[in-house]
Amino acid sequence: MNWITKIIKAGEKIKSALHKRATKEDIANSDWTSCCKGPILKKDLEKNLWVCPEPECNKHHRISPKQRFDILFGEKNYEIFKTPIPKDDPLNWTDSKSYKDRLKSARKKTGMDCGMMVVCGTINDIKITAVASDFDFLGASMAAAEGEAFLYGIQYAIENKTPFLCVSAGGGMRMMESLISLSQMTRTTLAINELKKNNLPYIVCITDPTAGGITASYAMLGDIHIAEPGALIAFAGARVIQGTVNEELPEGFQKSEYVEKTGFVDLIVDRKDLTEKIGTLLSILLKKNSAINSEENETSEDSQSLTKAAS
Repeated sequence: MNWITKIIKAGEKIKSALHKRATKEDIANSDWTSCCKGPILKKDLEKNLWVCPEPECNKHHRISPKQRFDILFGEKNYEIFKTPIPKDDPLNWTDSKSYKDRLKSARKKTGMDCGMMVVCGTINDIKITAVASDFDFLGASMAAAEGEAFLYGIQYAIENKTPFLCVSAGGGMRMMESLISLSQMTRTTLAINELKKNNLPYIVCITDPTAGGITASYAMLGDIHIAEPGALIAFAGARVIQGTVNEELPEGFQKSEYVEKTGFVDLIVDRKDLTEKIGTLLSILLKKNSAINSEENETSEDSQSLTKAAS
């Protein structure tokens, strides 16, 4: 082999290495991620609660339920519940990959049995039941297992008379379970109605992205809707809407700041301020509900007195 051949072969190896694309697994296991100014160390981002430190960016990166609850309640200051898991793949769904294999991969990736985590913790000495979704679990889509987790959380809140906090995320209902997944919209709505009948606050914290049937059900039924800055909040996609109305959409359409202006979001709160804001709101709501319960009890007692007097 002469020196020219050696140079050509070495050049081909370098070229091949430069053009090799990183896999999703490589990116996930890397110490780096990307933001407004390019690569940023994950440990630096974590110190800032996974929010870009550049003021003009302030991007709130997606985080797992455990990371979320560590921020809200404090690390290991909450109890994680084991929720019911229905039978996997009730419709024997297969496309390019079987649904069972997709579930297996999602569970390995996230360490969760389903896309929702239910916990109980305290903020300002107020016991709270909370649920959060993991976007890494099949896009945080809703299926039977997620519906069971949500209902388990609501039932626990009612039995223990705690407020309920929902941290929403996800693209909607999971197509692999068809009408079974769509029925979770109804089930979660009915469960929230039961919570409200018991005069227990229901607060929703909307994170990026919240869309489809999630927006059309439990994410928009809160007593108060809080959103993180820059979160996508939508039902149909912007391109679908633009193609339907055949008009240019407003700047920032479907971002939380725009949705706040249209009245579907009450407050936009930075991640670092969420715990304090939620604690304040719950203190107010619980006092209000306590006053309502007192009035109802007095009315009930007056009614009973009148009935006795009449008899």
